[in-house]
Amino acid sequence: MTVHLRKLCVGIESVEHLEEVHAHRLAQAKASGGPAVLYAYTRNTPKRKDEVLDGGCMYWVIKGQFRCRQEIIGFENGVDEEGRKFCLIQLKPGLIKVEPRAQKPFQGWRYFEEKDAPSDLDENAVKGDDLPEEMQSELRDLGLL
Repeated sequence: MTVHLRKLCVGIESVEHLEEVHAHRLAQAKASGGPAVLYAYTRNTPKRKDEVLDGGCMYWVIKGQFRCRQEIIGFENGVDEEGRKFCLIQLKPGLIKVEPRAQKPFQGWRYFEEKDAPSDLDENAVKGDDLPEEMQSELRDLGLL
């Protein structure tokens, strides 16, 4: 059974901002001769790794709403300079926008069942992309988008 993770995207203003950050990180990795891989840093390693790696995604919460998802392709464990364990969640480059849905703040990451995941945005649907995200959110809440 596939399980997803949800994580707050702290300091990120929009999906486009997250794409810029990811592009910068990939460019830095290539410039340093390392693998072009994206990671999400976390202290705790998921215990349900096999279920997550069975097609699971990272659902990013931006400004209090689910906004996009990204395929999870691996996990790497390590220990920092102070002896604390950490986990790097390896992510496939490329974001898939999802229907915005409110999410209350939480720390770290949380498991997310397939049945609870927001739907991908239909790229052919009228979405109001030229409107500010806050306005789009309010209009969706009212059922107008």
